[in-house]
Amino acid sequence: MLHRSLFLIPRIGCRGGEDALMEDFVGPRVYSCCHCRNHVCLHDDIISKAFQGRNGRAFLFSHAMNIAVGPKEDRHLMTGLHTVADIHCRDCREVLGWKYERAYEESQRYKEGKFIFEKAKIVKENW
Repeated sequence: MLHRSLFLIPRIGCRGGEDALMEDFVGPRVYSCCHCRNHVCLHDDIISKAFQGRNGRAFLFSHAMNIAVGPKEDRHLMTGLHTVADIHCRDCREVLGWKYERAYEESQRYKEGKFIFEKAKIVKENW
């Protein structure tokens, strides 16, 4: 499980020839758990938005944070047989999607080690 630090970058502005540090900060665009607002993934880690979850649209991410990974199980998904594990928010235990542990078809191996987050289970933060 990968934990990533969020960096805040100050924006510098100029007023009347003087440099001034603005009070607001710019940081990475973050997705949070829809239930407790725990940060779980970064927009920059999206690989694809063209996935289908259990309850509608889903996104494929290269990394996740602040999640717990459940037990592995084989599931027949739209693209064939995969070994997957449900992913839960570490704070509230809400099921957010799953992690691809193994793909049995060669064309699907790019998914191994990646994360599906269901769009209905995450919300945008910092944007």
